[in-house]
Amino acid sequence: MLFRSGRGGMGVVFDAVDLSLDRPVAIKAIHPELTQHEAIVRRFLAEAKMIAKLRHPNIVTVYAAGNANGLLYYVMDRVPGESVRARLQREGKLPIADARRIVRDVAAALEAAARAALVHRDVKPENILLESASGRALLVDFGVARAIASDPGVTSDTGRGIAVGTPSYMSPEQAAGEEVDACSDLYGDRKSVV
Repeated sequence: MLFRSGRGGMGVVFDAVDLSLDRPVAIKAIHPELTQHEAIVRRFLAEAKMIAKLRHPNIVTVYAAGNANGLLYYVMDRVPGESVRARLQREGKLPIADARRIVRDVAAALEAAARAALVHRDVKPENILLESASGRALLVDFGVARAIASDPGVTSDTGRGIAVGTPSYMSPEQAAGEEVDACSDLYGDRKSVV
């Protein structure tokens, strides 16, 4: 049985159980109406591939991706807990020790992404999950992430001058639609817990 646990601009996240391994998982499925747009489908599949390549304790793990009767999805860790946004809404302000731990965990995740030549571009409280048992922070939703082009001839799906991400958490260069690097993610990380 599936239970919807979240909804975003590109898709819906469901809580589920991997029956073959008897473990809880989350399934992110793209909104069916978006599958008509080739660029969005490419971005969704690229997100799954990018996350699957990243192996880090502070980045959610992707196990599988696929297409079931035109419904694009990927299967990832289910993180028992809440987002930083939910915790901020419940408690108002985070204790300094908790904020430091969250920033440290997310910075470690962003460092791993940067080593893999990826920029998340949407670091915000909704995209940071807090595991209830350990307090560990995990970065999720690489939906607008992009590879850092090491070759000047490489282009991305996002054109120059087009800002992608959540405005309140964008670095100035990202908001201006300029090229971004790992420094832009650190800007969003800092703003996510203060």
